[in-house]
Amino acid sequence: MNTQKEKHPVRNFPIPTPEQLAALGVGGLAYVRPVIVNGQTAYAIFSADGQQIGLAPNRPLADAAIVQHEMIPVSVH
Repeated sequence: MNTQKEKHPVRNFPIPTPEQLAALGVGGLAYVRPVIVNGQTAYAIFSADGQQIGLAPNRPLADAAIVQHEMIPVSVH
């Protein structure tokens, strides 16, 4: 039994849902994931909510397309 008083009271913060977290990055972040198209590697571009918004033949072009649309590219592993 722990008889020590807590130094910091527990606070009840709302915990966002996965959908709310994804919505935070919509319009500002895009992630890139390699995919296979017709037997060749391509790079799919997705918005933060998971919707595919583009496809590029290589990673530099995927990143350039994202930056051109004033978004920040991030990788998914």
